[in-house]
Amino acid sequence: MSLLYAANAVMDTPLAVSGAVTGPLDTVLGWIAWLVTAAGVAGLLIVGTRMALAVKTGDGEEHLSQFLTVMGACVIGATAGPIVSFVMPWL
Repeated sequence: MSLLYAANAVMDTPLAVSGAVTGPLDTVLGWIAWLVTAAGVAGLLIVGTRMALAVKTGDGEEHLSQFLTVMGACVIGATAGPIVSFVMPWL
C-alpha cells in the first residue's frame, strides 16, 4: 500500500523546471502563435477573395474544401499552445 501511495505522490507533484529553460521557450512559442494567427487570417482572406472572384466571374468552383482546410489549420494552431501547456507538467 505504501508503494502505491509513493507512486501517486510522485505523479501528483509537477516537475520543477527552471526559468532559464522556459523563458526563451515561452518567447518562441508566443512568436509562433502570432505567426499562426496571421497565417490563418491571411489564408481566410485569400480563400474569401477567390470565392468572391468565382462568384463574380460565374465560375462554379468548389471553395468549401479550401475554406475547411484553412479553418482546420486554424483550429490546430489555436489548440497547440494549450495542449503543450497541459502536457508540460507531466514531461
